[in-house]
Order: sequence, then C-alpha cells, then structure tokens
Amino acid sequence: MLKVGVLALQGAFREHIQTLERIGVQGQLIKLPEQLSGIDALIIPGGESTTIGKLAVAYGLVDPIRILASKGMPVLGTCAGMILLAKGTAQGYDQPLLGLMDIVVHRNGFGRQINSFEVDLEIPILGEKPFRSIFIRAPYIQSVGEGVTVIATLPEGAIVSARERNLLVAAFHPELSEDTRFHAYFIEEMVRGS
Repeated sequence: MLKVGVLALQGAFREHIQTLERIGVQGQLIKLPEQLSGIDALIIPGGESTTIGKLAVAYGLVDPIRILASKGMPVLGTCAGMILLAKGTAQGYDQPLLGLMDIVVHRNGFGRQINSFEVDLEIPILGEKPFRSIFIRAPYIQSVGEGVTVIATLPEGAIVSARERNLLVAAFHPELSEDTRFHAYFIEEMVRGS
C-alpha cells in the first residue's frame, strides 16, 4: 500500500491526511528525518512558509527532503509548500527554501488575509469540470524555468499551479476542497505512474 508523508511542522497538514484517506491512500505525519524512511511521496502543506522553513532546518529535514526529491520522489507543495519548493522569492525574503523547483514565487501575491478568495479554476489535467480553489494569503508564480509546465492560471494570467518532473505545486489549498481530483492526480499520475 502507498504511504504518503505529510510534513507536519505547521499548517494544514491534518487536512491533507484526511484528503488522502478519502482517496484510499495512507498518510503519515512527518516531523523528523527518520520518519521519511519508507514513504512513497511527500506533501508540504500550506501554512506560514518562514516558520515551516525554519522548523525544517531546526529538525534536520531540509537535506533529507532535497536528497529524496533529487532521486525522484514525488513532492506536492501547496501554498507555503509551493514557496518552500521554489528556487527563489520575488521579494528576496531571507527564509529557508528547499530550492528544488525552477520557479520564482511572489509571496502574499494577492494581498493580506482579508484578500483571500475562492474561484472555480480551469485545470485541464483534471478534466473539463472546474476545480473549486481556495486562496488564503496565497502566493503566485512570477516566473518559470525551461523545464516547468504551467498547470493552471487565473483569468488575469497569474500562474497558480505548475509541475517540474516529480514536483507539483499549487498556490491554492486543494486539501480544503471537497473535490479530491488534485490529490488523485498527484497519486495516480506522479506517484503510481512514476
């Protein structure tokens, strides 16, 4: 049976575990490097990216995650997780980043908490039905490298989801939606399909 780790340092990790359970996948909370052993994939949840990054450094998780991802382990990063996977932030914040994905992310790209919003997003890889997407103090992708595929954009053009090899990111929170298709895509196409 597949086992998907969910980084559980801060943020919406419980909701990811619940979504995985709804699609029949076992989730495992990851707080220490030794817990990475035996997982088939990793999810880095939304939350506060600076806090998650600093805790990942403090608990010795940064290098083990980088090594597993560089060896091809699928990783999904949502909201803060997308920031952590990026090679850089547009504002040049001094925060720990995994630096795994060739994207530059604009933190709090749509404003403060009060500017959070929901939208029915066209995500072609999930089929014709729009995906209800929840953006909470969300980032967006300012630029992508050559090997990055854009998965979804907002109508005004902001890139909000992308994939590079075994890495998938979303600026929104698919774990807060009743729709499980985003997680199912990650599992079926990137974990089982890899």
